[in-house]
Amino acid sequence: MANVVITGANRGIGLELAKLYAAKGDSVTGVCRETSDELEDIADQVISGIDLTNDESIFAVTSILEQLLEGELDILINNAGLFCNETLDEMNFDTIQQQLDINAIVPLKLTLALLPFMAEGSKIANITSRMGSIADNTSGSYYGYRASKAALNAFGKSLAVDLAPRGIAVAQLHPGFVQTRMVGFNGDITPAQAAEGLAARIAELNLANSGGFWHSNGQPLPW
Repeated sequence: MANVVITGANRGIGLELAKLYAAKGDSVTGVCRETSDELEDIADQVISGIDLTNDESIFAVTSILEQLLEGELDILINNAGLFCNETLDEMNFDTIQQQLDINAIVPLKLTLALLPFMAEGSKIANITSRMGSIADNTSGSYYGYRASKAALNAFGKSLAVDLAPRGIAVAQLHPGFVQTRMVGFNGDITPAQAAEGLAARIAELNLANSGGFWHSNGQPLPW
């Protein structure tokens, strides 16, 4: 049985990941701003009312896990995110900053806060986006989202290098174009399909391939 912590676990991809790991018999802790009935039914622990942009909330998560977690933290999935679009004609530096905070700074802060719970063999999965790929950007716009996911990719790569001596592996994972509220329920695959692919990539993650950037279908993505 693995101990799994998932942020943004109350809906969408996060909820489907919680369902998947719970069905495997793992101990799931869901972290979210607002809980949901589905998450409450699935997770072993739910830590709600959490705004991870607030340092006090990160301290609250670590304090609760210190009391509830039995054994090491095996898998941390940094899934919570914010998606906005800025264009040259409609630029919004407030939303750019919000996305940088939520999509990049928060996962790094939470990862550092939870490192004391991890040990050799632990894994960190950053749910990023191929929109964070600079080489793959052929359509422009989405200034904040692209920049925040590129920053998350850079953070994840550095974490992979720095945590290798501790035996902790890190992956940057693009779920695909998923039918979630974030994109108005448009998309090519369901959250459940995305979760299955993401979980498969996490299962394959090890020190030899740590630091990579993959699509949930297993395709390596360009930086």
